[in-house]
Order: sequence, then structure tokens, then C-alpha cells
Amino acid sequence: MTEQGLEQDAGGSALYVFAVCNAPDSAVFARLPGVAAGVPLRRLRFGELTAIVQTVRAADFTDEVWQIRMSDRDELERYARAHHDVVSAAAASCPTVPLPLATLYHGEERARQALLEETGRFVAALRRTAGHSEWGVKVYAAESRVPEPSPEPPSGTQAVRSRPAPGAGLAYLERKRGVQAQRERRHEDALQLAETVDAAFQNLAAAGRRLRLHAPERGGKDHVQVLNATYLVADRRATEFEALTRRLRDATGARIDMSGPWVPYSFVGEV
Repeated sequence: MTEQGLEQDAGGSALYVFAVCNAPDSAVFARLPGVAAGVPLRRLRFGELTAIVQTVRAADFTDEVWQIRMSDRDELERYARAHHDVVSAAAASCPTVPLPLATLYHGEERARQALLEETGRFVAALRRTAGHSEWGVKVYAAESRVPEPSPEPPSGTQAVRSRPAPGAGLAYLERKRGVQAQRERRHEDALQLAETVDAAFQNLAAAGRRLRLHAPERGGKDHVQVLNATYLVADRRATEFEALTRRLRDATGARIDMSGPWVPYSFVGEV
């Protein structure tokens, strides 16, 4: 939803939009700095909804400046945290649809018109996520490496090793097939574990999304990630969700990491 061409008006101001809400209490974000320290956050009414906005220098958000900022990890984290703090404060006050980082418009009227055009989507998202939070789940299976078979017998004299015994090649191929079969079984077990855990959480959640798996090293040396998912859970069922996590850990023996509750970023785009 970011309006293009801010670089053409780099000397002026722009309106940064954090979130869309029903009726947010301005007191919950009154002391937050937002992304422009010293400039107060305020509410922008459009139709029956309200956006949380802040006036910023357009020069700070041109494409070129923003790309440079995105390449600086510390700077990106600072802006992301400031954006999230405002969204979280609004969500603590009323149902909220978070907007993407760096959603900007050329002034208040442009922002109001663009937001009005998206009213239907916002209303659907607010209805879908009201009284719900997002929970993240990552599942790791224990990883035991299957060693590659040696093409030579494990013991014997140099003379024996230099002249393989009859059938040695066939034995090696059999060992190779056995290793491959073990790997396939473990892959199937990992897939089954992911499906079992995901199905259990989907039964309790209002919605769920499977995300891209992290690289193996993210799970630790002895574990490999088999499920990376996020779920939309009714707040009244949060205790059930945590209890289900504990039961699944006991039943599967897998490492299951849970995080949340979060503002439902992953589900506001679905209608």
C-alpha cells in the first residue's frame, strides 16, 4: 500500500501509517516515539475505521534511503521494533490490522482516500482476527546421521584390501541401498511428525499457515527442523494451546518450541 514516488517530494513530509483499528485509545500510544522521534502519533479517521499515523520527513523514506537502511541490520531492527511497538499498543486497545513496515502516503488526504478504498479488506480482517492472537510453532526432530558405507571391508590385511574378495562389490551396493533406505525412512518419519503436530494444532486453531523451514543449523547440531508454522488462536483457547503443546512433546518426543501470543500479522491479509 506504500505510495510510490516519495523521492519526488523529498523536501516535504509524508504520512506513515502503522495500523488500522476500530476505535483505538490514543492514550496507549501517546508516549511511543514511533519512527520519527519528537513527532506525536495520532489517529486518522476514515469512514468507520481509524488509522494510527505519524508525520515523517519524506527525505527519510525515499527508495534510495530506505534500501540503504534495509541493508543495515541494526537500523532495520530499530525501525521494525518501533513499528511493532505501535501496532502492539493499538492491538492492546482494540482489534487491529497491522500494516507493512514503511507504509507511507503523500499527505493526509491521499492516505485517507487509499485507506477508504481498502475498507472492505480491513473490516473482513478485523472480524477474522478479533479476539484472536498469533502463535508460532517450530518442531525439531532428533537427527542421527547415517554414515556412508565403506567400499572396503572394515578389517583385513593390506593384501586383502588391495584384492577385494568375491562379492565385495555386491556387498557394498547392498550396504549403500541400506543406508539410502534408512535415510528415506527417517525422512518419512520427519514428514509424518510434521503432519501429526500440524493437524493437532489446526484442529484447535481458527487458521494456520506453514512457513519455510529454517536452515539445519538453526535447529542446533542434534536437531533438524521439520515444521515451522503459525496459528491463529482464539484468546479464550490460549491455555488449551499451551497444554496441547506439552502433550505433543510427551507423545512424540520431539522438541517443540512455541512463541506468542502476537498480533496476528500473518492472518490479516486473508479474507
